[in-house]
Amino acid sequence: MIVGRLQNGQLQLIDRLREPVRLAAGLDDDQQLYPEVAGRALDCLRRFGQRVHELKPGSVRAVGTNTLRLARISNGFIEQAQEALGHSIEVISGIEEARLIHLGVAHSLADPGGQRLVVDIGGGSTELIIGEGFHPIYLESLYMGCVNISQRFFAKGVISKKAMKEAILAARLELQASREILCRLGWSMATGSSGTIRTVRDVVRESGWSDSGITADSLKQLRNSLIDIGQSEEIDFPAVNENRRPVFAAGVAVLSAVFQALKIDRMQYSSGALREGLLYDLLGRIQHKDIREATVQSLAQRYHVDLEQAQRVETTAVVLGNQLARQWQLHREDIDQWLHWAALLHETGLVIAHSQYHKHGAYLIEYSDLAGFSLLDQRFLSILIHSHRRKFRKSLVEALPGDRQEKAICLAILLRLSVLLHRNRSQNENPDIKVSAAEQSIQLEFPQGWLEEHPLTLADLDEEKKFLKPVSIKLEYS
Repeated sequence: MIVGRLQNGQLQLIDRLREPVRLAAGLDDDQQLYPEVAGRALDCLRRFGQRVHELKPGSVRAVGTNTLRLARISNGFIEQAQEALGHSIEVISGIEEARLIHLGVAHSLADPGGQRLVVDIGGGSTELIIGEGFHPIYLESLYMGCVNISQRFFAKGVISKKAMKEAILAARLELQASREILCRLGWSMATGSSGTIRTVRDVVRESGWSDSGITADSLKQLRNSLIDIGQSEEIDFPAVNENRRPVFAAGVAVLSAVFQALKIDRMQYSSGALREGLLYDLLGRIQHKDIREATVQSLAQRYHVDLEQAQRVETTAVVLGNQLARQWQLHREDIDQWLHWAALLHETGLVIAHSQYHKHGAYLIEYSDLAGFSLLDQRFLSILIHSHRRKFRKSLVEALPGDRQEKAICLAILLRLSVLLHRNRSQNENPDIKVSAAEQSIQLEFPQGWLEEHPLTLADLDEEKKFLKPVSIKLEYS
């Protein structure tokens, strides 16, 4: 964990806490967390929580990466983790992890110009990025990290020549699919980040094998030295602490595979990585430079959204939402962000087919790599889009965490009503509607005579009454 403060427009790090948990080693064959590993993680989060418990929720970002992407969290671990930390925890995709790592690296190093290769070896995954300045050009996340490679090839702590060779080969096979595009894009500087690469850099420097970064020759000398040592518990390099020894050989194997596959001669180290990237991304949200807005706008353009219709739907949905904000306990973020994004993207599925287009759109949103969004955020937005027409499937909403279920229902209803009212896609049809809500009901009041003049809308409202029954909402209008 790192803590920073904004000073003169720049982030200044004021605290740093680190506690190895090795969550990636805690998954059983059914992808459930072992109780002792989950307990170790929760204890760590409680200690970290003491440091940030007085910070406002909007000023803290906590994310889970590869292990929580793989884990079947059926025992309430995320909820327990959030309670221990005192703040919400997002699970992010591998591509989003890579984007944030690049952001942290880009803010931590001087920019000499040209494209940069960034490599980050974690416990369960390795991220590879080609970027220029602050802009990522290519992002990849591969399922190989120092923990899972250690479990496969160095499980008993034995570091043999055969095990090292097999571990490097396995990692090179994992790299094979992305190797060509990485080499075709090219780079002028290779940079590594996070604990494994930092430790390797420190070891080769302390041993006199390289005085500037990590070289291919120094990495070979380190491999040979580890093989000569033979046991992970006997690793005695000062830079390798006791917690890192069990997985260090695997980290070296992964880094060696990257060097060999991409023909890297020298790699520099960046102190900035995922955590720093999270802070700068959070700073962007605070300063209204939210990458999520750019992502949504890009999607709307890619899927040829009718922007005029999206704007009509959003305007009416926001008008209705503002009237119900107090009764439904909606925050500005709910209306200005989630309702805005859902309105802008609700017709993305039309690029596939008109039939069931709400389902197509929901699929595109949930399973695309959306910069800035957590996996839960993508599912939340996907559910709003799926629920904007036809049958309202309560089971979709029930798949969300409890604190998001009621919000999803409220926002989906606002979106549904707005889409219904703009079915004819006319700029002129914009009646002055009053809306109110009581427990389990919503009432719409139209200008006198308006519904009689718009029989199609009246018929749609009659149908909508049936569609809202699964979520126990009674629709009334006059």
